[in-house]
Amino acid sequence: MLNKNLINGEWLAGDDEIKNINPSDTSDVIGDYSCATLTQLEDAVNVARQAQQGWRQCGIEARQAVLQQVGNELMARAEELGKLLSREEGKPLAEGKGEVYRAGQFFTYYAAEALRELGMNADSTRPNIEIDVRREPMGVVAVVSPWNFPTATASWKIAPALAFGNAVIWKPASNTPASAWAVAEIFSRTALPAGVFQLLAGGGGTLGNALAAHPKIDAISFTGSYTTGVEIAKAAAANLTKFQLELGSKNALVVMDDADVDAAVAAALGGGYSGSGQKCTASSRLLVHSKVHDEFIEKLTAALAGFKVGNALAADTKMGPVVSNTQLQENLKWIERIKSSDAEIVCGGERLALAEEGYYMSPALVVNSINEMDFNRAEMFAPIAAVQKINSYEEGLAIANDTDYGLVAGIFTRSLARATHFRRSVESGCVTVNLPTAGTDYHVPFGGRKNSSFGAREQGTVAVEFYTQMKTAYISAGTPQ
Repeated sequence: MLNKNLINGEWLAGDDEIKNINPSDTSDVIGDYSCATLTQLEDAVNVARQAQQGWRQCGIEARQAVLQQVGNELMARAEELGKLLSREEGKPLAEGKGEVYRAGQFFTYYAAEALRELGMNADSTRPNIEIDVRREPMGVVAVVSPWNFPTATASWKIAPALAFGNAVIWKPASNTPASAWAVAEIFSRTALPAGVFQLLAGGGGTLGNALAAHPKIDAISFTGSYTTGVEIAKAAAANLTKFQLELGSKNALVVMDDADVDAAVAAALGGGYSGSGQKCTASSRLLVHSKVHDEFIEKLTAALAGFKVGNALAADTKMGPVVSNTQLQENLKWIERIKSSDAEIVCGGERLALAEEGYYMSPALVVNSINEMDFNRAEMFAPIAAVQKINSYEEGLAIANDTDYGLVAGIFTRSLARATHFRRSVESGCVTVNLPTAGTDYHVPFGGRKNSSFGAREQGTVAVEFYTQMKTAYISAGTPQ
């Protein structure tokens, strides 16, 4: 069966298809998903502009009810839809289930936020004039979401956009169309008016660019690579379209001489290799103090030896395949570049041949690296982490900040003074202390600095900054008679 696009409340086919292949077992075809045409995109934008006018005026309880329904169903079906997510993306089943459940929490959180439409008021400097300040929706919001968190990342964009009265046109990543279709199918059974939420699958080079450049799109929220984000920004800027970008990262985890080494190893294992390293919050730079350096490497190497790589749906799998053959080949190219450097791979980095044909590789640990090496500068999006030896806290902080990115940084230390100085001094939007760099909450801001992010923060109450615009009204009641 061909899975179609949701446009103006109808399921419509385009003129091309995406064949969705299970990366854990390439003989398993999950389904065929239709790609929308540029003509359909144009129709969707026009429909969205009309539908949004009704949605913004329908009342906050109506918005709350729709978002609550979507969130409740996602949480109730977390096991079913999490299995689908893991099957098409490759992350272990527990992570897939957890992602879907978290996506549901985003919707229920913003269902509550839909009721919190509190404005401001003030007296004018002029007599008998009052001022009313409130937020209004942007209009039509384009959401371009990534494949590594196909349900959660899209949800933390779609939910606030709808909560604050916008219409949404969603272009999901082509690697994970099934998860997107499942969310759209839930929306299709709500009371949401036709055209307020629309799903258009297709390539980023065609649909994504067309959305970014469209003069009738009022805002675009994008998560993906730095290079693509720059192109999105250029296209949006031509029309002064509001845009928000979550881009690359090169996160550092600093392990000090007073750290709990076992806890630091566990954090490096989860932060660097869960999800096959395909997380923007992954810690791929491990800055380890010389006094615990050898112990840390020995224990992390041993932990990786027991880190079972296998089918994402298998109960004992700790790391599944990477998402596609393209990604696998890129990862293996990085392995060859590391081998040609002065660094050393102490374990992993090989393509694995398992019982089922898939895009498998073993998690790699690199030692004797320095920050100037290219693999310590670029986001690899791979199960590869590189250790750098440091001799002081000051050196660790300096290296952590020596990057073009600034999403997350972490430190392991028992010193409150070091922890406090680090979280105040490290140049990142998120900081962790004695925790993995991967793992964030939905009710607080998320985003980075430098080349990691641009525009307003995502998640929590601050999402209102991107999805709304301010209006200041002056009211004169006249003089009482």
